[in-house]
Amino acid sequence: MQRQTVTSSALSSAGYDALNKILELEFRESGGIWQYFGFSRSTFKKFMNAESLGNFFVTRIKGRYPELRIK
Repeated sequence: MQRQTVTSSALSSAGYDALNKILELEFRESGGIWQYFGFSRSTFKKFMNAESLGNFFVTRIKGRYPELRIK
């Protein structure tokens, strides 16, 4: 999946697969890459436009979607 660099103290990059509804995030501190499943296109747009990606992640993504660490 293609990810784009993001401006965030918590995240390095983010990508989205609209067909499969998968959000992919690369975390800055650990370098880990995680996928989150069942993520809608509209929520991805809200995430990318959020004032704080880290805060959006903690309050609206973490623990709310099935996830898988891929690296």
